Amino acid sequence: MQIHKVAAFTENGSGGNPAGVVLAETLPEQETMQRIAAEVGYSETAFAAPSGESWQTRYFSPESEVPFCGHATVALGAVLAEEKGAGRYQLSLSGGVIEVEAIMKEGMGYSTLCSLATRNGPVSDTLVEEALALFGYPGDALDRNLPPRLMSAGAEHLFLALDSRERLSAMSYDLEEGRAFMRHHGLVTVALVWREAERLFHARNAFASGGVIEDPATGAAAAALAGMLRDQGILTQGELTILQGADMGRTSRIVVRWDDPVGSPVMVSGTAAKIA
Repeated sequence: MQIHKVAAFTENGSGGNPAGVVLAETLPEQETMQRIAAEVGYSETAFAAPSGESWQTRYFSPESEVPFCGHATVALGAVLAEEKGAGRYQLSLSGGVIEVEAIMKEGMGYSTLCSLATRNGPVSDTLVEEALALFGYPGDALDRNLPPRLMSAGAEHLFLALDSRERLSAMSYDLEEGRAFMRHHGLVTVALVWREAERLFHARNAFASGGVIEDPATGAAAAALAGMLRDQGILTQGELTILQGADMGRTSRIVVRWDDPVGSPVMVSGTAAKIA
């Protein structure tokens, strides 16, 4: 069984978020996939096997299965393009069916995934206070123009917008406390962002629920963010760019595009490069 190691959402061929990708004739047993993901050690490893016209796909962090992972899907698209040819591939997930379209160019893959439907909802003051306490932020650290929300495009995220780049750079928390917080509230990540311009965001995603302090690029959260901004009427039809990973020394670039219908899927794009 070959394990491909791919960095997704790279910036000029460097940085990005490493993911494992395994293509198989049939998916291994869950225990085997969990063991492999733990051995690979990346935030997620994607496992895919052909099933009719689709590829049955599951994602595992080093500690648990996750319902959807954007950067591992972008990495999977690059591997499919290299192994099976450029094209559009249908992926069957536990929560529904998505597509990834990928090509190879100059040794790198370029993938665009079509997410699951997006949704978002209000956040209780208690949850916000717990989150701020976890990260050691005062109450006035939030950008009041972008209220906290729960958001999803296949996985649940807590969205918190900060009022400065300096606040974002200062993100810090205890892994065990974060794990307990996220698992108690059913969160896959906490998405902390700073808005530099109308359609340019800087992000950091705490991923203690998967046993990782932080992801350098999070496609699932990017999809959820774009869907939330559209569905709340904050941004109109178009695209936005999310820069992530700079504070980890792995700068990543995520581009998200969408159409008008509330709750409809969004398109998340990025480049992917093999890890030697």
